[in-house]
Amino acid sequence: MTLFTQSLSSADWTFTEDNLSGEVWHKATVPGCVHKDLIANNLIPDPFFGRNELALQWIEEKNWKYRAEFVAAPELFELEEVDLVFGGLDTVADVWLNGEHILYSDNMFHSHRIPLRGRLRRGEKNALVITFGSAMEYIRTKRQGFVAKEFNDPVGGSTKIRKMQCNFGWDWGPRLVTCGVWLPARLEGWSVNRIESVRIAQRHETPGEGAVVVTAVPELARANAGARFRATLSLAGEEIASKEGSADELVLAVADPQLWWPAGQGAQPLYDVVVELLDGAGGGVVSSWKRRIGLRTIVLDMEPDEFEVTAGPTDQKVNRFGLRVNGRLVFAKGANWIPAHSFVAGLGRGDYEPLLRFMTDANMNLIRLWGGGIYEHDVFYDLCDEMGLMVWHDFMFACTHSPGDAEFLASVRREALEQTTRVRHHASLALWCGNNEVIALNQSLYRDNAEARAAYVATFLELLPAVVKEKCPDVSYIHGSPHYPVPGLEGGEPIRSIDEHDWKVWHSLAPVSHYETTRHRFCSEFGMQSYPSPEIAETFCPPDQLNVFSPTFEVHQKNSGGNQTIFSYASRLFQFPRDYRAVAYQSQLNQAYCMKTAVEHFRRQSPQCLGAVYWQVNDCWPVASWSGLEFGGKWKALHHEARRFFAPALVSFRHLGAEKRGIGNYIKNSRGAVEIYGLYDGPGDLDVVISWKLLTLNGKEIAAGSGNAALRQGRGLLWKTLDLTDTLDTVGRENVVLKAELRAAGAGPESPALAGNTTYFVAPLYLALRADPIETAWEPVADGAGRTARLRLRSDSLHYRVCVELEGTGAWYSDNFFDLLPGEEKSVDVRFPQEVGQEDLAKLLVYSLIHTYR
Repeated sequence: MTLFTQSLSSADWTFTEDNLSGEVWHKATVPGCVHKDLIANNLIPDPFFGRNELALQWIEEKNWKYRAEFVAAPELFELEEVDLVFGGLDTVADVWLNGEHILYSDNMFHSHRIPLRGRLRRGEKNALVITFGSAMEYIRTKRQGFVAKEFNDPVGGSTKIRKMQCNFGWDWGPRLVTCGVWLPARLEGWSVNRIESVRIAQRHETPGEGAVVVTAVPELARANAGARFRATLSLAGEEIASKEGSADELVLAVADPQLWWPAGQGAQPLYDVVVELLDGAGGGVVSSWKRRIGLRTIVLDMEPDEFEVTAGPTDQKVNRFGLRVNGRLVFAKGANWIPAHSFVAGLGRGDYEPLLRFMTDANMNLIRLWGGGIYEHDVFYDLCDEMGLMVWHDFMFACTHSPGDAEFLASVRREALEQTTRVRHHASLALWCGNNEVIALNQSLYRDNAEARAAYVATFLELLPAVVKEKCPDVSYIHGSPHYPVPGLEGGEPIRSIDEHDWKVWHSLAPVSHYETTRHRFCSEFGMQSYPSPEIAETFCPPDQLNVFSPTFEVHQKNSGGNQTIFSYASRLFQFPRDYRAVAYQSQLNQAYCMKTAVEHFRRQSPQCLGAVYWQVNDCWPVASWSGLEFGGKWKALHHEARRFFAPALVSFRHLGAEKRGIGNYIKNSRGAVEIYGLYDGPGDLDVVISWKLLTLNGKEIAAGSGNAALRQGRGLLWKTLDLTDTLDTVGRENVVLKAELRAAGAGPESPALAGNTTYFVAPLYLALRADPIETAWEPVADGAGRTARLRLRSDSLHYRVCVELEGTGAWYSDNFFDLLPGEEKSVDVRFPQEVGQEDLAKLLVYSLIHTYR
């Protein structure tokens, strides 16, 4: 035996408030955090309910002590070395073993390995004690002279400590500054040597085709020039290649590679790589390293191209900004990811898999791991590999300038070395980014403060790119997002980003039509808030407070002025809502409309624009926010809309006129001409037939047409411009809907469409909608488990954005928030987490826009 591991998660862990007279110890969980332990022991109320967050701020000012007693397994004493390994400590921690101080830590983002040979007691209990100091006291005393504006920390200081920044509050998250052993702890015994990591390099003779050479470079705990290794590569249990030797590099040739592709571009085959350190005497295995890899190339292409997009005072041409996978430019379709919970300790596959699967269900291929959270748990990256979600990976810096002293930079270097080494083998890892919005929000600081400029250069232009080059040289790096090719640190305006964060809609209150005036090369942030559904709102809000302006709800709206902004935009589209359900529904429709307008514009412009990554996909607690998925994973209207606007095939409208209010509140509507675009960004090209028809809201066809289109992969096509002005002047713009569908060439008109879309010539609040009944009928679906039922819907007149609800059932809907056209039948498959019962189906609630105010 050369390796033995003993988990400490099952040890008898307890905790108490440090320096408390008459200490009372309570049961604790590792991995975990003090807030979760306080909740589990009924010492504090649920921080997510009501206004409880505000009453729990005292926790961050206290020191907390954890202890565990354990008997070390006898197998550990038979080995040469025994280490205590902490995956992560959050954050300011002192560790004692049997009364001896063995560790101090003040960085949440790296692990610790402490040699214990000669320190462990054999055959009797060992006492492990960890004291977590107050993060706030650390901030006050550690860097008193450091001053930088923090944009989302209401108290200040979050960038002075290497800890999850959004723990201190954000404009979508609570301030719950916690502490604890947040990643697993273990005892690890080993002999002879140990593989710490293996760098996997790939050489593709011709990107996208031909042989692939996989090189494994083992990194050992002890230097050993004569060490012998064996590397094996297999796929689905079948060995593909194997190599044994004492060289620093083990080269494995793959003659017929199965390439890994992002979702929507191809399959995601994952090869098993095993690298073993061999005993020089008998050839036995001393240590091994096993991972899954995908054979692929991903590079950030920022080369000049044919598009004359210019920016800056000198009209400098802005280059391409896009990901090239296996030689193919891929339009990035995705959303920004924040931590899946305010308390990230102990998150696992069950927390991540549904949320990430929902992203690929919505035709996304990229997730931007935002820099104010954490370097995620291993299973997060495993799932992204399996699902084909490319990971844009920020280092953990967001919005605010951070220190640049030697001690701080040394801690950041250790963190970066470990994290790049840990995740570098993942097929999904597409890009490293130094920070989120640090330059964008601190331009005046860098212009006026030489010390601040030097700190930015040292961290993001020197330290981090050097680490990436050393540890994962095949992965592209940019210093920040939005990405400024010329940062402008020493004065003057930076050259406009080729990767944009477009917040003119929302923060600047620009009209939604602003999106259609842009010529972005890539847009990695843009968004619109909405409210949670009643089902989720009721988990934190008492019935008498279910009002977005109530004291309770204000605690769950973290963006200053957020409520006013939501109503400002929603009021341009809808009549005044009658209750909270209507408010939430309208806010979600508005959010979906805004993101649909932006994404369809960006996709129509492809390949000039090569990415649409909206803010944000998920929530860390129940809240009003920019998310498309509510806390717990329920789909908002936005996520259903994303499934449509991110689909590989897209048919899209662009109005050439506008509807505007003028003097005296008179409305001037020049809408009449409309462009119809086709797009396909799956693998290869696609020949299609595009059809359109103009209908009255009670189903009468006024005009129609169809024609062929040759869609070239990843390139938007203006197929036709319709001028319907005369017709609309006659029938009234408030009385019609324009529908378009896209089908594969050769498919009949009754075959399922690859894509469909609707548009209107007035804002929805002016549509002449009728409250005709929506007929519904259920029928079973043979899914083998009795968990799916099909709902059929029909109405004699148009219903704008029909919502289907079965609250309390955990149901998932194949489609929702859709237009139900007059006389047409719509089917929705509803999947339940358990076998369907009549009591589930009886909870059906169906409503549309007209029901929110009539």
